Amino acid sequence: MINNANGMVSTSSSSNTAQAQSTALKTHFKTPEGRYKLHCDKTYPSTLLHYAHGKTVSQVTLALLKDKPLPSTPTGLSSSFSASMGVRSAAARLWGGSNGGRSLSFVGGNGSGKNLGGNSRIGSIGASSSSNSAANSNFDGKGAYLIFNVGDAIFISDLNSQDKDPIKSIHFSNSNPTCHAFDQDSKDGHDLLIGMNTGDVYSVSLRQQLQDVGKKLVGAQHYNKDGSVNNSRCTCIAWVPGGDSAFVVAHADGNLYVYEKNKDGAGDSSFPVVKDQTQFSVSHARYNKSNPIARWHICQGSINSISFSTDGAYIATVGRDGYLRVFDYLKEQLICGGKSYYGALLCCAWSVDGKYILTGGEDDLVQVWSMEDRKVVAWGEGHNSWVSGVAFDSYWSSPNSDDNGEIVRYRFGSVGQDTQLLLWDLEMDEIVVPLRRPSCGSPTYSVGSQSSQWDNVVPLGTLQPAPSMLDVPKISPLVTHCVHTEPLSGLIFTQESVLTSCREGHIKIWMRPAAAESQSSNSENLLATSLKEKPSISRLRTMRFTSHGCLQWPLVFNRAHRCRVIHVVDLT
Repeated sequence: MINNANGMVSTSSSSNTAQAQSTALKTHFKTPEGRYKLHCDKTYPSTLLHYAHGKTVSQVTLALLKDKPLPSTPTGLSSSFSASMGVRSAAARLWGGSNGGRSLSFVGGNGSGKNLGGNSRIGSIGASSSSNSAANSNFDGKGAYLIFNVGDAIFISDLNSQDKDPIKSIHFSNSNPTCHAFDQDSKDGHDLLIGMNTGDVYSVSLRQQLQDVGKKLVGAQHYNKDGSVNNSRCTCIAWVPGGDSAFVVAHADGNLYVYEKNKDGAGDSSFPVVKDQTQFSVSHARYNKSNPIARWHICQGSINSISFSTDGAYIATVGRDGYLRVFDYLKEQLICGGKSYYGALLCCAWSVDGKYILTGGEDDLVQVWSMEDRKVVAWGEGHNSWVSGVAFDSYWSSPNSDDNGEIVRYRFGSVGQDTQLLLWDLEMDEIVVPLRRPSCGSPTYSVGSQSSQWDNVVPLGTLQPAPSMLDVPKISPLVTHCVHTEPLSGLIFTQESVLTSCREGHIKIWMRPAAAESQSSNSENLLATSLKEKPSISRLRTMRFTSHGCLQWPLVFNRAHRCRVIHVVDLT
């Protein structure tokens, strides 16, 4: 996540320039497995004023709504039956049936006619808002949605439609949303979290927001109201995987708070003053009814991004001070971490197997951290500006494997302020890394797992300086493609596509080669499966180490086997 504000874009000439640049961008890029094609764009309504753009950076959340739960018995149905039928009919036209009983398809469209803009849709049925609760409660809102913030509003777009405009807008007064998160496995209705620049936090039901025809939050639970616990900006927010309705909120002052969704957000929570801003500390609330229930002081300065491992056992944070920190979430203990080569770290992401962490930041580099070795095992150079988003592509299948069928290669992506999307391949079987270089004497090397040996050199909870670049293999991007005209803020991988978003609130959907060619009509089922059950990556082959000193790492693409091979040249 990028935290500095962007300048205002208000002149028509700059808009025309951006449009001209956009038309010049290529609508596809090639990879060894085929061509990725631009399917469609998503953005905010054209009527949105530009003055609000510079206040926050747009972030995108992918949300999948499952089948609608069994409805409760309505009250007063007879008195509002006629009005309810009218609003239900309007709601059907509003969403065009895109996310109803139809299957999700990224190609084609979901309706015979083009939908109206988000604001005009809401206005067209505003007269029936008095009975919308009874009417729209029967609306089946299952499907895939994109949630993104621009200025003082949250917008919701239907991923199943080619319409650029959102189907729903939620506006806030005197504050701007800065981050959000969705929990598709939520046991009750509240599955969407929204963090504000004032420190306030809301939990709401996404389905309920879609059912309502207004422009305000409905049925929201309010936490940290008016900044009663912390009035600094919310920088990132996340549900705890398997955490039984627990979530965490990170703030610009270096503090992270743990909340329980089912507790009253207005409960008294007071924490002692942080004595040392540079040291990690944990404080728990004094009362059982308090919410938040705990405060983690992570660092001095802003926490720019947080990411949980898939099993929820670990949480990674990166901050303004340039450090990656990895914590055991249940034990509330710092495990390991390290420094960037320069400046702040802005983003981080876990591999699906929990073995590796990606980081990116102001040094324009992408780093790969190993949880087993507690250190950087590779760094990538390819961006021309700050790296603002990283993610592993857990839906991509490696074309090569060993005799036991074990995957030996990762695919991941990164986006930056240089407007470029980079795709990388990491050949774990070919990486040859000196384990460590002691302060005196010859370098030491080892084969196999390093965890037990590493404990003797770097104690648990140690934050390491940036390693020498000569001691860490360098990798180069497989693909470099300019995808937007504005600096990018994030990317998301799905089974059928890659989503890129810029900080101004524009989203592009790039179809994978197989999806673009097959145009499968069953893509909703595929996406639902891919979001819930990511492919498990089996044990990676152990990295091997040599006794070479200074190494050079040229990368050669082997077209016959469609894999990247790292050749080692001894320069000593």
